[in-house]
Amino acid sequence: MSETLSLFVTNVRRALLPGAAALNDEIVAAARSFAKEDDLGRRWCDENSYPGYTSYGSLADLPTRAPCFAALKKLIDAETSKFARAVHFDLGGGKLKLDNIWVNVLDPGGFHAGHIHPHSVVSGVYYAQVPDGASSLKLEDPRLGMMMAAPTRNDDAPQEIRNFVYLAPQAGMALMWESWLRHEVVRNQSTKPRISVSFNYRWD
Repeated sequence: MSETLSLFVTNVRRALLPGAAALNDEIVAAARSFAKEDDLGRRWCDENSYPGYTSYGSLADLPTRAPCFAALKKLIDAETSKFARAVHFDLGGGKLKLDNIWVNVLDPGGFHAGHIHPHSVVSGVYYAQVPDGASSLKLEDPRLGMMMAAPTRNDDAPQEIRNFVYLAPQAGMALMWESWLRHEVVRNQSTKPRISVSFNYRWD
C-alpha cells in the first residue's frame, strides 16, 4: 500500500455572519466619522505610513463606543468559538477573549505588507464595505522560509498546497485564522475605500 498523507493543516475560517450585513451601514458611518475626528489615530497613521485610516493606535473601546460594534462583537465571539472547536484547541478551562478590535479604511492604492499578530491566538477581519476591485487577503504558507531549493507549484496546484492563497472578501464576511499565520492585504485596485474591522483574541 502507498499513499500521500496531508499533514500539518493550516486552518482558515470563512463565514458570512448571520445578521451582520444589517450593521454595515452603521459600521461604515462610524469608521468614516472616526477617520475625520480621531486626531490621535490620524497621527498614528501618518507616523506609520498607513494608507488611509485605522483606529489601531488610538481607539480601544469600539464595542462600548457604538452599538454596531457591540453587536458585531457578539457575532465574532460566536464564530471564534466555532473556529476554536474546529481546530481542537484545548483551552484547559480557559476561554478565548477579544483582546482588541479596530476599524480600517483602506484608501485606493493602499496595501498592508505581510505580518503576523504576536501575543494573540486567533486573529481575523470582518468586511463592511468591499467595492469592486478591493483588496484580497493574501495568506502565506508558514513553511515557506524552509522550502529552500523546492520548485514552484504548477499553476493548477490545488489551493491547499499553494505557497500563497488569495481570498477575495465580500461585505458581511468574516475571515479568521491562528495568529501566527503570516498574511497581507494586497493593493486596493478600487476607486473607493475598503472598510473592515480587524480583531485579535487572547487565551485567558
